[in-house]
Amino acid sequence: QVQLVESGGGSVQVGGSLRLACVVSGYRVSGLYMGWFRQAPGKEREGVAAIWTGGSFPHYDDSVKGRFTISQDNVKHTLYLQMDSLKPEDTAMYYCAATSAWKMSSILSVGFYNYWGQGTQVTVSS
Repeated sequence: QVQLVESGGGSVQVGGSLRLACVVSGYRVSGLYMGWFRQAPGKEREGVAAIWTGGSFPHYDDSVKGRFTISQDNVKHTLYLQMDSLKPEDTAMYYCAATSAWKMSSILSVGFYNYWGQGTQVTVSS
């Protein structure tokens, strides 16, 4: 029932910034566990950042700590990922994910989530 649509991807130079957005429908944003994942060609999908939208408590992968910020706007039904100081290693398809139920797995694991968006491409050039 939950539908997710990502936007905000694009091409940027090293050190640049992008802000990704994920519009949520079919469920209120507040109360969902939501995350941002990325997948580069030939690699597995990995967790980047996640949050319980009912009370913040953000989680970040070590590779993006200090550079990326996850946030939400409940009025706009949108999840954001602010990406600063981008590196070529950040190049990937970025996906928004959500679930309404807590599971006995990491909030940054793929298996934690039930719903996924179609992705938005981020390319960082040196």
